[in-house]
Amino acid sequence: MQMAPQNPGHRVVAEARSRGCREGAVLLLLYPRNDVPYVVLTERTAHLRSHAGQISLPGGRIDAGESAVEAALREAWEELRVPAAALTVLGRLSELYIPPSNYCLQPIVAVAEARPDFHPQPNEVALVIETPLEVLLDPANHHEELRFLAGEERRIPYFWFDPHKIWGATAMILNEFLAVWEGCEFER
Repeated sequence: MQMAPQNPGHRVVAEARSRGCREGAVLLLLYPRNDVPYVVLTERTAHLRSHAGQISLPGGRIDAGESAVEAALREAWEELRVPAAALTVLGRLSELYIPPSNYCLQPIVAVAEARPDFHPQPNEVALVIETPLEVLLDPANHHEELRFLAGEERRIPYFWFDPHKIWGATAMILNEFLAVWEGCEFER
């Protein structure tokens, strides 16, 4: 199952950018834990203006004069106190547009050689969710549900990592990463 919702009216990043979307970046951070690859997700605090209470990757607005990589690394520091010096940036995934918050989002992939010592900042992060890649790769954890979005009923795919539903932009980014991961030939 692919994690992009069925939405024939989906606007592409180029169109959104021409209308003045806000530029943002997120960090998909891989790290080993007991010799198993993990990715860190966060539950956003309930008081945030956009995507409150949702499961997300660390990230936010790209500041003036800042690259997407710099923004993603800065946000990982601000949200989880993961130092940029402890990370190796591997590359980027496909940009996507998030209509509810009007963000053009650039996902950045990085790896840490060891499990970072996470210190979530309570003004942004309600919960750190350390997620094994094997959970995300397991088709038994791929689901979908019907939701009303923008006045239309849509099938929304999501990953289930008890008790968390990982959907929307986060699920789309993870889905693309997992497709790349499964296509790689390397020692895991």
